[in-house]
Formats: sequence, structure tokens, C-alpha cells
Amino acid sequence: MRFRPCIDLRGGRVVQIVGGTLVDGQEPTTNFASDRSPAAYARMYRDDALPGGHVIALGPGNHDAALAALNAFPGGMQMGGGITLDNAEAYLEAGASHVIVTSYVFRDGQVDMARLEQLAATVGTHRLVLDLSCRQRAGAYWVVTDRWQRFTEVRVNGETLERLAAYCDEFLVHGADVEGKRAGIEADLVRLLGDGSPLPVTYAGGAKTLADLELVKVLGSGRVDLTIASALDIFGGDVPYREVVAWQRREESPWPT
Repeated sequence: MRFRPCIDLRGGRVVQIVGGTLVDGQEPTTNFASDRSPAAYARMYRDDALPGGHVIALGPGNHDAALAALNAFPGGMQMGGGITLDNAEAYLEAGASHVIVTSYVFRDGQVDMARLEQLAATVGTHRLVLDLSCRQRAGAYWVVTDRWQRFTEVRVNGETLERLAAYCDEFLVHGADVEGKRAGIEADLVRLLGDGSPLPVTYAGGAKTLADLELVKVLGSGRVDLTIASALDIFGGDVPYREVVAWQRREESPWPT
């Protein structure tokens, strides 16, 4: 299990928002907006040997900021937000290790297999991450698109994970109902991902304490990575980023501590 860092961008700035409030034509609830550049965050993750995180563009006006972050940590971060067949290769050439795709491969509430197959063939499955961020409805988790506002008919379960695993290298799953709220993780979702995913999967959403790293490690059977964002002190929270880095170093150590 690993800690996966993030850089969320809105209007070219590093921000942390409450995920469910990102609606077209309205200002989202913002937990934090940084005066530090996206590249500064990327260099920090690079220097702390934390690869595998993600840069997410939340709407337009983030292209240059995203490129700056990717250039600062070549091969160290994934790129998501508005990824299509037309721009995916450009972000990979700019330094992204993977591109993260969601809305582009969903149409009319279903996975558009033609688009997914074409994208996978173009960039390679080894450089593609499928974003299956979801919300709960009627006792199940359903993939949501269009800034997490539109429910699809794709249920997040073992069958879906197995079917889509042939087209990508990893999954990214935000628990959109709790994203940015610092009120606790979606425990049932983490358990589902740990039991059902044949690929590496990163969960994000609701983490509030350092102990959530150990909780996700247990619930996800050591197979689900965790992104902590709004709760970190580098994003205005109270979980010390340095303690998270120290936790990661202990996980990597061959000797028990």
C-alpha cells in the first residue's frame, strides 16, 4: 500500500474543494487555495520520492499549470481532467506517467467501448488509468461523470472492475459523496475495491487523520492506495504532511519498526 499525493487545479491554482459542489455556473465550496505554484508541489513530491500521484484539472484554464507540474516531476504523476483522444498523447509527452480518463469513455450512461478501445490502443493500456469515481444510490456505488454530477448506469463492483481491467493499468476512485469533507472515508467502498479489483487502485475521499492510512490498508487488504488531500497541512488541514511521508518510508522498509 502507498500514499498517493495530488495536485488539484482550478483556474490555474492549486485548490482543494468539496467534490459534490463542483457544478457548472456555480462557485464550488473551496476548502483551500494555495499561493504556491503547482510546480512547487510537484517538486516537493519528487524530492520526497512519492510517485504515482495525480494532477487533476477541474475545469478550463489549467493547461499551463498542469504542464508545469508534469515537467517538474517527469514520469512521476498522472494527468486527469478533460482527457480525450486528441490531447492524451500530448500530456504523456509533457511528462505524465499515465493519463486518467472518465467522462470521455462514458456516453448515455454506459461505457463507450469503441472510445475506450481506441484510447487504449493509442496510448497503451500501460499508460491509461480509468477513473471510476462514484456516488452511492440505492445501496450501491455508481460511476458518476461530468464533475461527479451525472450518474451513469455503471455499477462499481467486482464484475465491472474485472471487465475494465483489460483496458488500463490502474483505477482511480474518488468517493464523491465524501470528497473534500474530511469526515471519514467510504469504508464499504474501500473494502469493495480491495476485494474486487485485479489492478492497483487508488482511493480518494474523506480521509481526515493519519490513522486513515492504516484503516485503508486493513479494509483494502493492503491492495488499495490512499490519497489524503484536504486534511493535509500543506492544503490547510491538520494532518502533518511530513508524518505521512514518514509513514510511507516505514511501509517501504524491509525491517519492521
